[in-house]
Amino acid sequence: MARTVNTYRRVIALTGPLLPLLSFLARLPVAMSQFGSVLLVAETSGSLATAGIVGGTLSAGQVVFGPVLGRLADRHGQRPVVLAAAAVNAVATGALVAGALTGLATAPLAAIGAVTGASVPLIGPLARTRSVALAHRAGTDEGVVGAVHSLEGTLDEVSFVFGPALVGLAALALHPAVALGGAAALVAVFGSAFALHPTAAVTAGTGAAERTPRGERGTAGAGRRARHPRVVYAVRGSLFLQGAMFGACQAGIAALTARLGVPGQAGIVYAAMGVVSAAVGLGLGALPARFGLRQRWRAATGAALVLSVPLLFTDGLWPLYAVVTVLGAAYAPHLITAFALTERAVPPARLAESTAFAASSLVAGQAAALAASGRLAEWYGPAGAFAVAVGAAAAALLLALATRVPAARAHPAAPRVFIPAQQTASPDLTGSPPGPPGPPGASGPSYAGR
Repeated sequence: MARTVNTYRRVIALTGPLLPLLSFLARLPVAMSQFGSVLLVAETSGSLATAGIVGGTLSAGQVVFGPVLGRLADRHGQRPVVLAAAAVNAVATGALVAGALTGLATAPLAAIGAVTGASVPLIGPLARTRSVALAHRAGTDEGVVGAVHSLEGTLDEVSFVFGPALVGLAALALHPAVALGGAAALVAVFGSAFALHPTAAVTAGTGAAERTPRGERGTAGAGRRARHPRVVYAVRGSLFLQGAMFGACQAGIAALTARLGVPGQAGIVYAAMGVVSAAVGLGLGALPARFGLRQRWRAATGAALVLSVPLLFTDGLWPLYAVVTVLGAAYAPHLITAFALTERAVPPARLAESTAFAASSLVAGQAAALAASGRLAEWYGPAGAFAVAVGAAAAALLLALATRVPAARAHPAAPRVFIPAQQTASPDLTGSPPGPPGPPGASGPSYAGR
C-alpha cells in the first residue's frame, strides 16, 4: 500500500495536483454527451429511432475525426487544438439542445450530432500523452510511466461512471436538456482550462521541427510516414473488441432489468461495474515491473473471457449485480495495458494521434455491438446480447495470444530537460511551488527539472 501511494505521489509531482482534476472534469462531457443526447431526443421527439440515429451520428463523428484531432495535436500542439475543439463542441452541444427543444427534423439533428462528436476534444488521450511526456522529460523509470497509465485509466473509468449518472439524475430531477447543457458548460470551462494549463508547453507540437530551411522533410517527417509495428494494430483490434463487450453488456443489462420489471436498475448495475474497474485500475500501478505488458494483456483478456461466461446463465437482479461487478475487475487492466502498449510502440511525435485511434476503436466497437446486441436481445432475450460480450472476449484473448509484443520500447523516449540553476526563474509547468535546482542528471519531480 505504501509503495502504491509513493508511486502516485511521484506522478502527481510530475503533473501538479491541478492537472488531473482539470482533465477529469473536462472528460465528463464526453461521457455525458452520448447518453444525454439519446435521452433528450427521445423525450422531445417521442421516437427512439430518432434518438438512436442522433446518438449514432455523434459516435460516428468521434470515431472518424478523433484521430484527425490527435494528429493536429501532435503537429501543432495541444493548446490550440483543444481550445478550438472545446469551443466548437460547446457550441455544437448547445445547438443540439436548442434543436431538440424546438422540434428540429431528424436529418438536421443528426448533422448537429455528427459535429458534436467530431469536435470532442479528446481530453483522455491528450492527458495521457501530456503526462507521459512529463514523465519521460523528467527521466523517470518505467514504473512511474506505468502508474501514469493506471491513473489516466482510472480517471477515464470514473468519468464514464459519473457522467451518465449525472445525466440520469438531471433528467429525473429536471430535464435531459439541463444535463446536456451542463455538458456544454463543462467542456467550455474545463476543456479550455486543460488547454491553458502550463504543462501544455511539453506538447507544443512537431510541425516546426519537421520543416527544413529548403522546405524538405526532416527525420520527424520520415517518422510520421513509417508504418507502426503490428502490435499497434492488434491493440486497436483488442480495444474494438473491448468496446464490443461494453456495448453488449449495456444491451444485455438493459434487456434483463426490463424483463425483471426494474429498468431503472440498469444504470446502477453498469455503474457498479465501472466502480470496481476503476478501483482495480488504480491498484494496477503497484504491480511489479516483472509482470510485463504481454503477460498483463493476456491475463486481462483471459480474465474477461472467464468472468463474462456466467452472464449467459444470469437471470436475476442480484446475480446480475454479482456477475457484472466481478467482470468489471477485468476491464481497467485491459484498457490500461492497451494504452501502455500503444505508448511503448509508437514514436513520441505520433502519440496523440495513436492514442486517439485507440480511443476511437473503443467507441466504434461499443457503438457497433450496441446496435447488433440490441437486436439479438429482442430475438433471443438478454443471453443473446451477453453472447456477443463473451464472443468478443474470446476473440480478444486469441488476439493477445497470437500477437508478438516487443520486449523493449520501440522508440527512445524524449530526453529529460535540465534547467540550470541560473534559469530556475522560468515558469513551473505543473503549477507547484518551485524547489531548489538539482544537479545535472538527478531525477526531479517536474518537467522543468526542479
